[in-house]
Amino acid sequence: MRHLSRFIPGEEIDAVARWDFGDVDADLLQIEADDRARAEAEAQQRQAERDAQRDEQVRQQAYAEGFAQGQATATLRAQQQHEEYVENQGRDAARRYGQLLEAARDQLAASEQVMAQGVLELACVLARQVLRHELSVNPNALQPVIREGLQMLADDTKAAVVRLHPVDLDMLQDVVQSEFAALQLTLTADASIEPGGCVITAAGAVVDASLETRWRRAIAKLGLEVQWDD
Repeated sequence: MRHLSRFIPGEEIDAVARWDFGDVDADLLQIEADDRARAEAEAQQRQAERDAQRDEQVRQQAYAEGFAQGQATATLRAQQQHEEYVENQGRDAARRYGQLLEAARDQLAASEQVMAQGVLELACVLARQVLRHELSVNPNALQPVIREGLQMLADDTKAAVVRLHPVDLDMLQDVVQSEFAALQLTLTADASIEPGGCVITAAGAVVDASLETRWRRAIAKLGLEVQWDD
C-alpha cells in the first residue's frame, strides 16, 4: 500500500478560500429561526384549531339552546292553542247543550200542555157522562139549579116564569111551588129545553140555566170549548 503525500505550493494556498466559522453560526441561527417560525406556525395552527373547536362548541351549544328554546316555545304555543281549542269547544258544547236543553224544555212544556189538554178533555167527557147519568136517575138534581136561578133575580121580584122539560115539570112542580110559595111562580113545560135544564124569566130579566149554557160556562173556566152534545 502506497502512502501518497503532496506538497502544496504557496500560490495554491492563496487560491484556497479561508474557512469562516461565521457562516456556520449564521446557518445555525437560520435553522433555529426556521424552527421557531415553524413552532410558532404550528402553535398558531393549534390555537386556530382550538379556537375553531371552541367556536364550533359555542355554535353547537347555541344551536342546542336555540333548538330547546324553540321546542319550549312551540310546546307552549301548542299547549295554548290546545287550551284555546278546548275552551272554544267547551263554550260551543255548552251553547249547543243550552240550546238542546231549551228545545227539550219547550217540547216538554208543549207535551205537558197537550197532555193537560187531553186530561181536561177526558175529564169533561167523564163529567158529562156522570152528569147525564145523575140527571137520568135523580130528577131532583134540577131543584138546586132552579133555586140558584131564582136567587139571581132582583129582590123586588114578585113573579117569575120557569120553563122546564115536561118530564122535569111533572117531577118538580109541587116541590118548587112549595119552596117558593111567597113568589108568584109559573112553571111551564117546554120540550125544547133538555131535561136537567131550565130558563127563568122575571121582569124582563132572563136566567138561562139550560144544560148547554151551564156546561159551556163551566168548561170555559178551564179554557176549553167542548159542546155539551158532542
